[in-house]
Amino acid sequence: MIKHETIEKKMGLMILLIIIVISGGGLAEIVPLFFQSSTTKPIEGLRTYTALELEGRDIYIREGCHVCHTQMIRPFRAETERYGHYSTANEFVYEHPFLWGSKRTGPDLARVGGRYSDDWHRAHMYNPRDVVPESKMPSYPWLFENKLTGRDTAAKMTALRKLGVPFSDDQIVNAQEDVAGRYEIDALVAYLQALGKMHSEYTNKR
Repeated sequence: MIKHETIEKKMGLMILLIIIVISGGGLAEIVPLFFQSSTTKPIEGLRTYTALELEGRDIYIREGCHVCHTQMIRPFRAETERYGHYSTANEFVYEHPFLWGSKRTGPDLARVGGRYSDDWHRAHMYNPRDVVPESKMPSYPWLFENKLTGRDTAAKMTALRKLGVPFSDDQIVNAQEDVAGRYEIDALVAYLQALGKMHSEYTNKR
C-alpha cells in the first residue's frame, strides 16, 4: 500500500492518482445516464423540426443567440413561474448540439414559442429597442435581406437521422423546396415559435 507521504513527494504519482479518482467519479455519474429512459427516451409527443425550423436553429447558433439566451429552465419556483415548466433531459433527445447553458444575458427561451406573435419577433430582431427599450441585444437587419437556398438542408437532415433524429424520407426529399427562397428571418421566427411546443406534455399544460 502506498503511503501518503510517498504520494505527496512524487508529483507524477499524485497527478496520476488524481486523474484516476476524478475519472472514476465522473464515469460513475455519467455512464448510468446512458441507460436511463428518462434521459434517452423521447418525451411523449416529441416531434422533429420542420426543414424551416431546422434552418432557423442553425441561424440561431450562427448568430450566437445561444451565448446570451439559455434553453434550460431550472427546477426553482422563481424560474418556473417566469419561464414555465422546468426542462427535462428527454425533451432534448433530438437536439444536436444541446443549447443548454448557465449564463443568461437575456431571458431563457426554452418555452418562448407562442408567447409573442411573429410580428413581435420580427420587430424585436430588426431593432430590439423598438419593443424592449432597455434591451442590450444587437439588431439583426441582414436577416431580412438574406435568403435561404435550401441546398444543404436535406444533407443536414440525413446526417441528423444517422444520429437518431427520425426525419422521414418525405421530409428529406421536400427539404430544399420547403425552405428555398425564404428569408432567414422567416426561418429564425419559425424556430423560436417551436421552442417549448415540440411535444404534447407541456404544450397541453399551457
